[in-house]
Formats: sequence, C-alpha cells, structure tokens
Amino acid sequence: METAKLLIQKSILIKAPKEKVWDVLFTDPYIRIWYNEFSVGCYAVTDWKLGSKAVFKDDSESGLIGEIVASQPNELLSIEYTGVLQGGVEDFESEMANQMKGGRETYKISDAEGGTFLEVDLDIAPEYFEMMSSAWDNAIVKIKELSEN
Repeated sequence: METAKLLIQKSILIKAPKEKVWDVLFTDPYIRIWYNEFSVGCYAVTDWKLGSKAVFKDDSESGLIGEIVASQPNELLSIEYTGVLQGGVEDFESEMANQMKGGRETYKISDAEGGTFLEVDLDIAPEYFEMMSSAWDNAIVKIKELSEN
C-alpha cells in the first residue's frame, strides 16, 4: 500500500538559457555535483527517455528506482518512483519501497525575463519531508550556480 505524500515545491530564476539548465539537471558530471546535496557519491543511471527506468544510487549501491513518465527536452521531466535500491538489490515490496512508491519528482523549465525559471515538485513520504526539503534548498542553489557558470 502506498503511503500518503507531502508536496515539496521549489523554484528559482536562473540567468542562463533553458538548454544549459537542462544540461545541468540531466547530464553527468553535473548530476554528480548537485546530487551530493542529497547523498555523497549519488548519480543517475538512465537515458531520461519516456518510459525508461531510472536508478538513483550512491557509493553504497543504495537509492531510489523510478520510471520516466514525462520527458519534453528543455521543458519538462517527471519521474515516478517505483521502489528502492538497498545494497545493490532492487526492492519493490518493503515498507520503505511502499513509502516511496507513487511519489513523483517533476522538473519544469520555462523562459523568464533575464533567463530561465526552474520549478521542482516532489511528492515525498512525511518522514522524509524535512530532510528532503532542506536538501532541495541547497540543491536548487547549486543548480543555479552550475547553470550560470
């Protein structure tokens, strides 16, 4: 059974073109830099295409598993979480997996005066809300720095 979720919403104006912001969001090695705000050594294994599996993991081979449910380059990307990774083992049934299941992380990019407006929405289980909200405060600033430099 899926756990009820809380919504984290973050947004920021970035003085860079949409294409640059998209690159920072969805290409290595940028990902490895700003994902550090969530977990050291974290990176993504996916091609970011609609319907593709996405695995977000760190050096301990732990993390999240999801599916790309929307992908419009330089505009919109959405991931729906389906499970967790524990020590390299995919888990879709445990309590922790069920807490993450059905959660969505959505990135919206739009043109704005002076650059690009980035909006990030994330459904998260209540027990992870404070930690993830705080991590996102740092991550969105890091995305802005990487995009503007």
